[in-house]
Amino acid sequence: MGLAKKTGLLFLAASGGGYFWLNRGGELSRTMGAIRRDVSVIQERDPAATSMIETLTCYSGLHAILLHRMAHFLYEQKMPVVPRLVSQINRFLTGIEIHPAADIGEGFFIDHGSGVVIGETTEVGNNVTIYQGVTLGGTGKETGKRHPTLRDNVTVGAGAKVLGSVIVGENAKIGAGSIVIHDVPADSTVVGNPGRPVRERGRKVGAADVDWTHLPDPVADAMQSLVRRLVELENEFKSTFPEKREEIEKAQQQGELELDRVFEYYRGSGI
Repeated sequence: MGLAKKTGLLFLAASGGGYFWLNRGGELSRTMGAIRRDVSVIQERDPAATSMIETLTCYSGLHAILLHRMAHFLYEQKMPVVPRLVSQINRFLTGIEIHPAADIGEGFFIDHGSGVVIGETTEVGNNVTIYQGVTLGGTGKETGKRHPTLRDNVTVGAGAKVLGSVIVGENAKIGAGSIVIHDVPADSTVVGNPGRPVRERGRKVGAADVDWTHLPDPVADAMQSLVRRLVELENEFKSTFPEKREEIEKAQQQGELELDRVFEYYRGSGI
């Protein structure tokens, strides 16, 4: 047998052995399957993705998750230092910081992506979507499992913070700018600071149905309910004490002006 043939056989044997060593437990196969799914979900969820070439070259969120898959694979192989170096390169190139130990499922989509931070003990299910400025972080007071767990089909809006070892249930939606420090029920929407869950009756809240301009607002709903009840009580008071009717109506007019100012400020008109 010639030297070239021997060398070729040794190379094939080494390559095959290396593949089976890396793929022990099926980790390499799972990683490659997750990467294929990460690429396909962008065209499913982002109408701006017009072609596969554009998806592969122009989406920093995709680049970030691909580099994370590599770092996480190396981390699972118990390789020292290198996974953290890959994550730092990832942060430098994409503006997205993901700890190599974070366990992220298939179909993960970071839309726009800049400023996203995902902590060490974070667990993310399948088909999760997050937007720019999201933090999946710890509170600084815990050890062990100190970062969030996001179940399947969760959507996290721009600038939202999910802090601590909380669990966000399947199909939940977290509104932009919300701060979540408690567990979130499945099939619900969370808004505000601190985040308050508001269950949407009769329909699931999924990643494919995101309308950030029509999120429920429990604070505004409560204020409007209180105002309605106050008006009812004032009207009853006028009926009970007719001699004070003029005084009550004057107070009502003044109160309506003050409430108008409050609601205008709440809608963003400023002071």
